[in-house]
Amino acid sequence: QLQVVESGGGLVEPGGSLSVSCAASGFTLPHAAIGWFRQAPGKNREGLACIMSSDSSTYYADSVKGRFTISRDNANAPNTVFLQMNSLQPDDTAVYYCAVERFGLCLLPLMPTDFGSWGQGTQVTVSS
Repeated sequence: QLQVVESGGGLVEPGGSLSVSCAASGFTLPHAAIGWFRQAPGKNREGLACIMSSDSSTYYADSVKGRFTISRDNANAPNTVFLQMNSLQPDDTAVYYCAVERFGLCLLPLMPTDFGSWGQGTQVTVSS
């Protein structure tokens, strides 16, 4: 059974950086789409970035392009995906979720309904 676990959230000051991680376990992911989403209180879940396990191609929502970077450690931990977040602002405060769709594609805009396996989320708070 595929399990998805996020880690690395926390409190960061405006303008700061933070990296969150997503570990997928249960089986290997020869072909999957792995996405990062976030949901702030009272708002819909928003797709941020996606990476294909087959070739590590990446896709970004316009709202985070240039500030967020999604990546994998292909050599050491191929089932782990990272989201590096820079220039964080209070509007970035949300619960950040990792989602996996086996044999899926990274299609923009990223839609939560396109991903079948989700983690529990990790809180990111941007505040002084």
